[in-house]
Amino acid sequence: MTSVSRIDTVRLGQDGPEVGVQGFGAMGISEFYGETDEAAARDTLDAALEAGVTLIDTADIYGSGANEEFLAPLLAAHRDEVTLATKFAIERRADDPAYRAVRNDPAYIRKAAEDSLRRLGIETIDLYYMHRRDPAIPLAESVGAMAELVREGKVRYLGLSEVTGPELREAHAVHPITALQSEWSLFSRDVERSAVGAAAELGVTFVPYSPLGRGFLTGAFADASRDLSGGDFRRYQPRFTGENAERNAALLDPVRKIAAAHGATPAQIALAWVQQRASVHGLTVVPIPGTRKRSRLEENAAATRITLTAAELAELEPIAGLVAGDRYPDMRFTSVEREA
Repeated sequence: MTSVSRIDTVRLGQDGPEVGVQGFGAMGISEFYGETDEAAARDTLDAALEAGVTLIDTADIYGSGANEEFLAPLLAAHRDEVTLATKFAIERRADDPAYRAVRNDPAYIRKAAEDSLRRLGIETIDLYYMHRRDPAIPLAESVGAMAELVREGKVRYLGLSEVTGPELREAHAVHPITALQSEWSLFSRDVERSAVGAAAELGVTFVPYSPLGRGFLTGAFADASRDLSGGDFRRYQPRFTGENAERNAALLDPVRKIAAAHGATPAQIALAWVQQRASVHGLTVVPIPGTRKRSRLEENAAATRITLTAAELAELEPIAGLVAGDRYPDMRFTSVEREA
């Protein structure tokens, strides 16, 4: 096995576990990004632990539970090394692949947690997220149900995903929230409207998902409808096809220029930018890029050792404001829709 330097560690929230300053998003192993080589994916997870990438992130929706089942052997072999995060709230139906609903009611939360524990083969979920917010259910009810799982020893720490700053404060008043997970990258900065400031104020760790813009920031593809397979969900995201994709691809020029100056890849510059949000905004930041290749995992981890200059940060600053297209074809389930 290749020997790699271990990344630095940080504490999740105010009293959570120590984890690597970069985590691992496991979603793409099971679904959404085309076919997976299972052996290569398991080797990538081994590489993650070798590099000190110890926060492993999944959700019950990924592969309709298959992603959690895929991680079970890793947890059985390395339970003390892994901080396992999973999520509930997005309901699917086997008889309708397109069906999605958001459930935050207490009965659903309890069943979802028990199902995840069974699939993962563990007794306690380290970090349990509400994946999406249903405004029809009072936060106090949902977070109260999550807190009950903590009291029962089924969950250690609580997290939220895609919530606004006011929602984070409201939830934190019911039970301490350890982490907030939302999309945050050079292409997606809407969380800076209210969520980032609230997280910094409350001592909540920010966990950016899709820090590489679902691969677009790496230059791996230029137009999803042309370059990616039919089963890849990026083909249906507005940013990555047609005129939007053409406009957005032109925004990567400064990323490539800065990468060349550092002897790095565009992906590493994009990740370094996200990592440096910690010092810019005064909070702990643990991005969770995903990959199915050991070489990419090691490349991503190495980005934690890149520091961008003030001039480079200034050059990257305008990008997000110029991005064409929404993050999803349907933005109703994102925090953006609930910002004041």
